[in-house]
Amino acid sequence: MPSGRLTLADMPASGVVHVLWDRVGGTQPVPPAWVIAASGAVALLIVLSPRTWRLARTSITIAHEGGHALASVLTGRRLDGIRLHSDTSGVTYSRGRRTGPGAVLTSVSGYLTPSLLGVAAAWLLAAHHVTAMLWLLLVLLAAMFLAIRNAYGVLAVLLTVGAVLAVSWFATAAIQAVFGYAAAWFLLLGGVRAVTELQGHRRRVRRRGQVSTSDADQLGRLTGVPGGAWVAVFALVCVAALVLGTRLLIPGPLHLPHLGD
Repeated sequence: MPSGRLTLADMPASGVVHVLWDRVGGTQPVPPAWVIAASGAVALLIVLSPRTWRLARTSITIAHEGGHALASVLTGRRLDGIRLHSDTSGVTYSRGRRTGPGAVLTSVSGYLTPSLLGVAAAWLLAAHHVTAMLWLLLVLLAAMFLAIRNAYGVLAVLLTVGAVLAVSWFATAAIQAVFGYAAAWFLLLGGVRAVTELQGHRRRVRRRGQVSTSDADQLGRLTGVPGGAWVAVFALVCVAALVLGTRLLIPGPLHLPHLGD
């Protein structure tokens, strides 16, 4: 005897679209503030620990190179591809004028993108749009995948897509929310750490008597503004994003649970 339960496979195409739209556009329950704070603490530990940071940093590199790629397309440059490397570095290839606003915006976007994406994720989560936040990540990762030009990059993006897709499709609403908040925290905190690493890299290069090719120093050569000033701009924006994101993620007072409850 049929159970009467209608699955997506049994629905017409229009019904599937309607269900998916309701899922993405609707609101979902979010965890209490102490759980949100705990997910932030876990993200902070991941970012501060050298071992876990090295494993997780590729996610920040994906956002970084995606920012370069998006800026190059929006400014009329030709995107040739993105390569991600096992040492967590990456490079985005685009063609166009070597100077001018397009080149500047393409160079400046990389270190800002993880933090700005974290703020966008925090804003969606604050509005209880957990599913929309996760699917936004999937859409951005899918677009990134189309631009990848090396095997390690394909593997890194596919693993990230698989993790987000598995959580957004199979996990309970509570697990989706915790995962979404942890991802937002990681983007916000990881964006700040990436900027501190940039300055450390520049110092090591100078000590060796070499010429730095970092985004900040490329901007210095493009604009005449010293590379150190661009690092300060990156740091200011990323710290401001962290403050704003924290305010969005934990809007009210933090109430810890009572152990006896």
